Amino acid sequence: MTARRLRFTEPRTIEVESVPEPVPESDEVRVRTTVSAISSGTERLVYRGEAPTDLPADPALESLDGDLSFPLSYGYAAVGEVDAVGEDVDPDWLGRRAFAFEPHASAFTASPGDLQPIPDGVTDAQAALFPTVETAVNFLMDGNPRIGERVGVFGQGMIGLATAALLSDASLSELVTVDACPARRERSERIGADRSLSPGADAVARLREGDPPGRDLTYELSGAPDALDDAIAATGYDGRVVVGSWYGTKPAEVDLGRTFHRDRIAIESSQVSTIEPALRGRWSLERRRAVAWDRLAGLDLDPILTHRIPFAEAADAYELLEERPEEAVGVLLTY
Repeated sequence: MTARRLRFTEPRTIEVESVPEPVPESDEVRVRTTVSAISSGTERLVYRGEAPTDLPADPALESLDGDLSFPLSYGYAAVGEVDAVGEDVDPDWLGRRAFAFEPHASAFTASPGDLQPIPDGVTDAQAALFPTVETAVNFLMDGNPRIGERVGVFGQGMIGLATAALLSDASLSELVTVDACPARRERSERIGADRSLSPGADAVARLREGDPPGRDLTYELSGAPDALDDAIAATGYDGRVVVGSWYGTKPAEVDLGRTFHRDRIAIESSQVSTIEPALRGRWSLERRRAVAWDRLAGLDLDPILTHRIPFAEAADAYELLEERPEEAVGVLLTY
């Protein structure tokens, strides 16, 4: 028997190839994939050939070995059902639904310790957005939004929308988001933003309204390096900017010569592979993931999940995300 896996073979070129069906080792299980989610930020960098090839694919995930040079398998949001177990694995794993940080493929093997059992009440489609929601949880932990603060979020793709949804429950004074696509701005307001704006000078001016002027906390999640300058400009005295975007090989030119210096603005990177150092005494990846599952079950994900595309047509899915972002936000590959 054979399985299928997705391969990025060169910039803007996707292949779905046949490979021998994986057989679990004695301490592994095999998962038959039902859906996997495309990370529209990171994976589009890989798709375009804009990911730095001198970096490991992801040192925190054993399933992503090697670097980001072509050809490569990638992806980290697979959901499926265990259909085979090794001789040393508890047979109770058979038939269980599980999430795994695995590349896009119709089947894969993994250690049970690397799987996340899917809680009752969470659908396969919802579970595929677990990394998205976990990333959003991490952004809130790093940004530490306080009651009554005015917060801005640049970028309303999958991650931006999930972050806005969590922030809408944070007892803020105001939540304003920014995105170039009208459909995404509408989705943002539907998911909990008080207002969503088109990027530019008018948006920065609107975000600086208030007393004291400027955002207390601003997130840059657009993936566009130019947006970082606007995020800094929108942030007020002693405010914080959390950069969750990964720009890949694209440089970010920012103006640090005007209000940034005198306004004592703090800029911090946020990445989901690790926990904020100040929180590590009481927080672990396991505890944060439990919070992410809890929040995932309660989120309205319809504004985020816009398309379901058969795995055999994966090339069309990436082209859709790249060429028609006004139509597509979150894309599930179905198997």
